[in-house]
Amino acid sequence: MTADCDPYRDALEFLYSRANYERGFLGSLDPLGHGLERTARLLEALGRPQDRFKIVHIAGTKGKGSVAATVASVLSTRHPTGLFTSPHLHTFRERIQVDGGMISPAAFSRLVAELRPIVGRLDQEAESLGRLTTFELGTALGILFFARVGAKWAVLEVGLGGRLDATNVVSPEVTVITSISYDHTQILGQTLAAIAGEKAGIIKPGIPVVCAPQEAEAATVIEERARAARAPLYLAGRDWSWSGSRMNLRVHGPFETYEALSVSLAGPHQVENAAVAVAVLDLLRAQKRVDLTPDDIRLGLNQVRWPGRVEVVRMNPTVIVDGAHNGESAEYLARTLREEFSYSRLFLILGTSADKDVPAIIGALAPLADFVGVTRSRHPRAAGVELLAEEFRRAGRVAKIFPDVGVALGEFLQRAGPDDLICVTGSLYLVAEAREFLGAPGSDQKDPVP
Repeated sequence: MTADCDPYRDALEFLYSRANYERGFLGSLDPLGHGLERTARLLEALGRPQDRFKIVHIAGTKGKGSVAATVASVLSTRHPTGLFTSPHLHTFRERIQVDGGMISPAAFSRLVAELRPIVGRLDQEAESLGRLTTFELGTALGILFFARVGAKWAVLEVGLGGRLDATNVVSPEVTVITSISYDHTQILGQTLAAIAGEKAGIIKPGIPVVCAPQEAEAATVIEERARAARAPLYLAGRDWSWSGSRMNLRVHGPFETYEALSVSLAGPHQVENAAVAVAVLDLLRAQKRVDLTPDDIRLGLNQVRWPGRVEVVRMNPTVIVDGAHNGESAEYLARTLREEFSYSRLFLILGTSADKDVPAIIGALAPLADFVGVTRSRHPRAAGVELLAEEFRRAGRVAKIFPDVGVALGEFLQRAGPDDLICVTGSLYLVAEAREFLGAPGSDQKDPVP
């Protein structure tokens, strides 16, 4: 069965008909908390599939997707493991994976068909709660699929925030909070303390918490929330740490030390993400919640893949794509380009969403670029190219405007020599279009419905 068959298209159209585009995202947060209740009611009607496997629940601003993919990769070395993440690059099915493989179009279609009458009934019974959204349905679909295929573990990445996120209906074995920074401030709050309060909303009474390094303002909120919930907190720098490099990493976990680890994901920042993942796995091992060896951890770190994040998609010239969508992630990308890539000239192609901190993103990347192209993705929230070009002018770089990323890549591939580097960044929407133009692995799975 292919992804363009009628049942699959119908399933996607139903799912996207529930999207909350007017708020700028696919309904991953309801400020009144109704989304949590809607999701809980749906899972109850499905027989509570979330109770049939163990769960790792991950929130944060930076690295939560990488940490989720890494934890799932390690768990998959011994146990059937589900991974639920968002957003996706090419197909909604990327969000629902078991042991590194996406849910099939046929299975996706069957589960959506099963949910449709239940969703209609719940919408009518609790009209005051509003309709179930795309993200809430996707969360339930993932959880139901994991239960149906016999997953023993599932790693769930929060969509947005944490406290009111649809994934926050589960009872995990451990909660994880990656580093917190400013993002989605119009929804989560204008201060680190406010954002941390939303992220720390996944902390559950008595459930251990593994926390990445945090600014003092955020750490204080997380510590207070854990204390109030009597949830054991394992804080980076205090209860666990790491040293070394991406190719020779040592993690001093809460209970054990792991030597000579190698991290497959590119970028110096992936050292921290890998260390967070290892700390989580060390905790689960120490508490006898999972059967894993240090060699399993070593293997899982070597096998993890996370497309669209400092991903090399072509050589001679080297072409990388990375969804650096805020100032800090752009700084991480700039550091990665300086430290992990060798090139003569950098051709930079940038396109962002309109709600992002464009000056911060461009400020981090402009000094490295020899040639700049600005464009926009097909997404309706993409920033205008004139705005991007003007910001580059302020940063001392002349930017050429392109109608789409394919045209930009076509020209830069002709101009670049074999020792040059082309980097496409700014948003995952743009990264997805670049991957499709370049024929990167998985880009042929593009959904028939946007």
